[in-house]
Amino acid sequence: MEDQSKIELFEQIPIPRAVAAMSIPTIISSLVMVLYNLADTYFVGMLNDPIQNAAVTLAAPVLLAFNAVNNLFGVGTSSMMSRALGRRNYDAVRRSSAIGFYAALLAGVLFSAGVTAFRQPLLGLLGAGADTSAATAAYMRWTVSFGAVPAILNVVLAFFVRAEGATLHASIGTMSGCLLNIVLDPVFILPWGLDMGAAGAGLATFLSNCAACLYFFALLFWKRKTTFVCLNPAMLRWDRVIIAGICAVGIPSSIQNLLNVTGMTVLNNFTAVFGSDAVAAMGISQKINMVPMYIAMGVSQGIMPLVSYNYGSGNIRRMREAVVFAAKISLSFLTVVAAGYFVWSGQLVGLFMKNEAIIAYGSRFLRAMCLALPFLCMDFLGVGVFQACGLGGRALAFAILRKIVLEIPALYILNRLLPLYGLAYAQFAAELVLAIAAVAVLARLFRSLESRMAEN
Repeated sequence: MEDQSKIELFEQIPIPRAVAAMSIPTIISSLVMVLYNLADTYFVGMLNDPIQNAAVTLAAPVLLAFNAVNNLFGVGTSSMMSRALGRRNYDAVRRSSAIGFYAALLAGVLFSAGVTAFRQPLLGLLGAGADTSAATAAYMRWTVSFGAVPAILNVVLAFFVRAEGATLHASIGTMSGCLLNIVLDPVFILPWGLDMGAAGAGLATFLSNCAACLYFFALLFWKRKTTFVCLNPAMLRWDRVIIAGICAVGIPSSIQNLLNVTGMTVLNNFTAVFGSDAVAAMGISQKINMVPMYIAMGVSQGIMPLVSYNYGSGNIRRMREAVVFAAKISLSFLTVVAAGYFVWSGQLVGLFMKNEAIIAYGSRFLRAMCLALPFLCMDFLGVGVFQACGLGGRALAFAILRKIVLEIPALYILNRLLPLYGLAYAQFAAELVLAIAAVAVLARLFRSLESRMAEN
């Protein structure tokens, strides 16, 4: 069973069209994800109730932990699937997807059971006090106790569908859940609706993830004769090669996510010393900077199946052309955005809050942060190529280099040299070094692969 349209996309369609077809839907869904991540906080904030706001904030670390599971079974399995597609080993694709799906399902059930069983000690660990425990528990009841399974499967299934080139369907599934959450949030949260507060935000998130999962299940049933994604438990069998391939990419990707959370925590702790206005300004600047970052990530994730497929098929020239074209597009776009952010930093921060002190802080933060944007694309593309080729160790090395070796020490040093404002330059310092390293390592990788192909 071969889908000729998939073969044409991966092997024949001109690189600009192929990259656009793979990346644009992913970019759009990434932007919708930005809105999705802000929706709960925004609508709960409309209640002007600090307890309800605190509930969403306190539960955030638990929800971030989902990403570690998503990366393990989503990124790891999709990379294995795309490489197997390139080799035309369709049995390996089906078995990989079955193993990845049921492993993610089991992880979601265990996650849910663990949080439910140890709810009270976990609330204390999260920092919930007597006044916030009830609201935090109510929010986590829907998002974690009931919601862990659909939240994880939603993301994992999107990776599977994207792996075989159906990026549009992957994006539709993801966006349908995000948009439904944005619609349901005010209905469940606000007094004119069900007036459930933080619990309503959790319920909206739970239902939206369930809806996204239903879309993917319906899609896979509808395309069952043409898709290589297999959820049939009969395909479950121990395969050391497949499991090792999934873990080789998935485990480093999970660790990378945990390192990102660590870096953000360190930044927030350094900023908190300078007061609430500085913290608010840093948060607003980060959210503004997040938009082009998600676009760069969308390009990187979008071309991963194309890179994996051609790596598996041995077409290194097409693989390199895809990466170079994506780098040119991303670099051009991010440079323009960085220039715009630098010029209109004050106006952009002012859209979120009219406080003059916060605008003053945020303007300087954003001008420093945006300097990193042009270099981010090479970092993201480098990590994406490593994951696509099954080189999870190199992706992990870059994550450690970014956070542990460069960014966190830079936070400390630059904060000492330029108190508070130096913090915003740490990412720029790290990404500059990483971009140089990514270009050098990618060039060496392509030379090595081309030499290997020439010898064969």
